[in-house]
Amino acid sequence: MIIGIDASRAFIEKRTGIEEYSYQVIKNLRNKLDGHRVVLYVRRGQSATIADGPLSFPSNWKIKIINCPRLWTQIGLSLEMFWHPVDVLFVPAHTVPIIHPKNTIVTIHGLEYETVPQGYSRWERFYMRLVIKNSCKWANQIISVSRNTKQDLINLYKVDSEKIQVIYEGYEDNFKFQISNFKSNPNDQISNFKKYKPYLLFIGRLEMRKNIIGIIKTFEILKEKYNIPHKLVLAGKGGHDFFEIDLKIRTSKYKDEIILPGFVKDEDKFALIAGADVFMFPTFYEGFGIPALEAQSVGVPVVTSNLSSMPEVVGNSAILVDPTEPEFIAQRTHDLLSDNNLRDDIIKKGYENVRRFSWEECAEKIANVIENESEK
Repeated sequence: MIIGIDASRAFIEKRTGIEEYSYQVIKNLRNKLDGHRVVLYVRRGQSATIADGPLSFPSNWKIKIINCPRLWTQIGLSLEMFWHPVDVLFVPAHTVPIIHPKNTIVTIHGLEYETVPQGYSRWERFYMRLVIKNSCKWANQIISVSRNTKQDLINLYKVDSEKIQVIYEGYEDNFKFQISNFKSNPNDQISNFKKYKPYLLFIGRLEMRKNIIGIIKTFEILKEKYNIPHKLVLAGKGGHDFFEIDLKIRTSKYKDEIILPGFVKDEDKFALIAGADVFMFPTFYEGFGIPALEAQSVGVPVVTSNLSSMPEVVGNSAILVDPTEPEFIAQRTHDLLSDNNLRDDIIKKGYENVRRFSWEECAEKIANVIENESEK
């Protein structure tokens, strides 16, 4: 059997949510598809990134470059499916080509453009709606990254629940030891971030959907009302509506204490997270919410939203808040900073929570879906 995998999102230099998912799933599928030929479809220029990267592939895996500068999926990958069809196609990043095998599997990560439309341009909403509706119609099996996303697909797009399987994402288990080790044995990466300390942290795309303005308002209340000594670090690339966030920062009384380090490389990310006193993640919508797990995995307490998938992902292991109420977010954040018993309890529960998730288990379940499709 020949299995095709769209790897066009996996091998880029600066990976964020969906790109990280694609990379981790492919990485962990390498020893789970024995006996099958596997073809990874990549864009022109990505083969060098793969060759220079840390991953090696089994002999039954092949890298196939598709040269198509525009409409890579709908033209390039479609033509590849027409001329060189496969038995099963797995698309980890929600865009199924118009020409595809009957046994096509797609992962849908969330419908945030429907639930938080103000975070997207009119064109982005139109494009995402068209792409994902078609992907749900064309795919034989849909992988949803959370029960919340599955329910959104059923409620908003009337997708048959029988064709949707929930498979949770994982998290990158970079560090095997407790947070105290960072404080007692600082490495060079952590030292680089000492100039920020103490700080509250957000990591992700800086856009309205992530409630960045709400985080800034919360920070201002924490400074005014609770007189905390912390800085606020907002790490990540700007989204299409970043100009509104930038204006809020520039007009803030505490603008000099708001730090924007930009995109943080993988080798630095966990050190930056580990140095934070609280990880701020009260977003308006998350299909899954990997950053919250990454923070918990290194012993940093999380303040996150009580909406979308976040209660499902963190349960009682984080402080859940209404993302529209910065006063309440500030109060609960201050509780974490001032109450050691609460803080220790949330950190302990966070360590326990992340054990529920792994990329290995995620890939194992996806491999089972692929195997089942191949037998149809």
